[in-house]
Amino acid sequence: MKVIAFNRTLQGSGASRRLRISGQTPGIIYGGVDAPVMISLDGNALYHALKKEAFHGSILDLEIDGVSQQVVLRDFQMHAFKQLVLHADFQRVDAKQAMHKKVALHFVNAELSPAVKLSGAVISHVLTDLDITCLPADLPEFIEVDLSTIEVGHSIHVSALKLPKGVTVIAHGDDQTVATAAIPAGKVADEAAVVEPVAAEKK
Repeated sequence: MKVIAFNRTLQGSGASRRLRISGQTPGIIYGGVDAPVMISLDGNALYHALKKEAFHGSILDLEIDGVSQQVVLRDFQMHAFKQLVLHADFQRVDAKQAMHKKVALHFVNAELSPAVKLSGAVISHVLTDLDITCLPADLPEFIEVDLSTIEVGHSIHVSALKLPKGVTVIAHGDDQTVATAAIPAGKVADEAAVVEPVAAEKK
């Protein structure tokens, strides 16, 4: 994805506030051997770009004065209640150096699982993204979680995921749970209420 930015010379809260009033969002590019660069971006374009998953999980071509460099989005701040991006941080990418990034999880085939088809279970997504490390060329936009085999009372863990080539998960403690399948408490109670009268009639 391509991002257009402009060099920003004025710093400080006052300068940033004036930028936002003019429809611009202040930002910064850092990392690598070069010094950090203060930038500004079109606020409206950035706001809509942030709605796209690919903007968060892809290598971005950021262009300043006709010169492009590869970066990833590292952080951004939103206004508490306005549709306004207050600041955006981008990190330079070195094609030869492994990078650390959070990648979104896409859950697929839940409707095919025994838990849902046979038991009417609800599948809970415990994780929504995953910390990974890989070379920039191997960075996936997302990682799929296949739910087609999950059964009631069972879980899918990080170790069961099929990772794209060159991608390694950064572990946070033990083998993390990604998704679980369970019958809703209300449904269990309803089924118990049906069974009790039937048992009473047999007596």
